[in-house]
Amino acid sequence: MQRRQLLAQGASLLALPALAQTTEAPLKELRLDHAHYSPTSLVLRRFGWLEEALKPQGTSVKWVFSAGSNRALEYLNAGSLDIGSSAGLAAVLSRANGNPIVCPYLFSRPEWTALVVRADSPIRSVGELKGRKIAATKGTDPFLFLLRALSVAGLRRSDVEIVALQHADGKTALEQGQVDAWAGLDPLMAASELDHGSRLIYRNIDFNTYGFLNVREAFLAQQPGTVRQVITQYERARRWVLANTTEAARILADEAKVSLQVALLQLKLRTDFSQPLPTQTQVSALQAAAPILLSENLVRPGTPLPQVIRSLIDTRFARDLIQTP
Repeated sequence: MQRRQLLAQGASLLALPALAQTTEAPLKELRLDHAHYSPTSLVLRRFGWLEEALKPQGTSVKWVFSAGSNRALEYLNAGSLDIGSSAGLAAVLSRANGNPIVCPYLFSRPEWTALVVRADSPIRSVGELKGRKIAATKGTDPFLFLLRALSVAGLRRSDVEIVALQHADGKTALEQGQVDAWAGLDPLMAASELDHGSRLIYRNIDFNTYGFLNVREAFLAQQPGTVRQVITQYERARRWVLANTTEAARILADEAKVSLQVALLQLKLRTDFSQPLPTQTQVSALQAAAPILLSENLVRPGTPLPQVIRSLIDTRFARDLIQTP
């Protein structure tokens, strides 16, 4: 009965050791990322709250910039990050392919990707992308969003030419006419809209998966107290952003080198900070999205994706750390 309840909740069985009361070895350095697609990470880094919290135990903090989910997940898999931020479906893909990560916390519920064309493009719908060049960053939510959008329009991956570029390079390629469309990512996407008149031809909030704060399993098992401190400070940053959205936008604008208007578009209109606790909602959303990973041969045939998702999402670890209205 207990096992069935845990599975129903989507709780990570592999994360259970992290919940036990254990004596942690002293940690010299905590390595985590900051990213423009995770505004709370920028706020947390700017104010030094985590450094302040960890100083009494002698732990220093090393911040590493992630240009996209693919980079954060690569760093986690290589062991060069302890905690890193990515999109939910990208985390599923990475874990399914052997990256031992767990997600105990959500940093946002964003609409951070859409399919983008230039202002002067004749393209108005996904179906018109057949035979066209589309820039996308493999292993990220925009890339997976593109595959799902093509499927909805009755197109296959082979019907278009996907040009593998990191997000910023994809934006440049679109604006310079080197590709016909781009699977965008905020704040770059918002900047292309406001600064260059680029148009979003396909939006679907349900195809944007949640912002996952991922932890290496071994690190969670060895340093549960440190992970709790990180989540506590992420919660502090989340609440500060909700109360000071314009000031948070100024930090994002400064870090990402975009205008305040661009940052406000991302934070006020496209990012929901009200759902930080992973629940069955995220489990169900990812189970609905996961078939694209099999149909596009992004994971080995027969990979048990429902089990992968349940082992990825820990619905309980941060429950007592989160304050919601």
